[in-house]
Amino acid sequence: MSTCASLVVGADGSTSKAGSSRGVGSSADRSVFLARRAEFDVIIIGGNTARNEPYARTPVALVVLSRSDINPVAQNPKSHLWNTTPAQAIARARQEFGPRILIEGGGALLTELLADQLIDEFFLTVTPERGGENIFDWRHVLNHFSHFSESQIDQTLFFHAQN
Repeated sequence: MSTCASLVVGADGSTSKAGSSRGVGSSADRSVFLARRAEFDVIIIGGNTARNEPYARTPVALVVLSRSDINPVAQNPKSHLWNTTPAQAIARARQEFGPRILIEGGGALLTELLADQLIDEFFLTVTPERGGENIFDWRHVLNHFSHFSESQIDQTLFFHAQN
């Protein structure tokens, strides 16, 4: 069983620019990100992520955690709207979809799951972008893991952290 998280940030830690992670992403990040998704049984995101990012199509089941009764990605036939805690969602997703879970939420969701020690692996991309919103202390998050490797494509850094 493996619960992994994926996040892209700009060099200053910003997780979005003009309201979307696309503003801090890079072409190198996008290709790695899309390839990684197909390796999992289910993707879990928060409601804000669902409302601000393109999730109309996913290669696997998509769980949106939200208190709202309206699924912001209802056009995705693989989407499911759950009003539950992130920890409960992971347990339920494992039962309903399989053991390989990918978290693609924002900093708040990731921070909660790290505090509950529910993330086994963390895929972090740091691009050269600056000047965005929602600053995330990614260096601090890497300290939650006992090992990490680093690679680079063009000016984009890729970290793979695990315990």
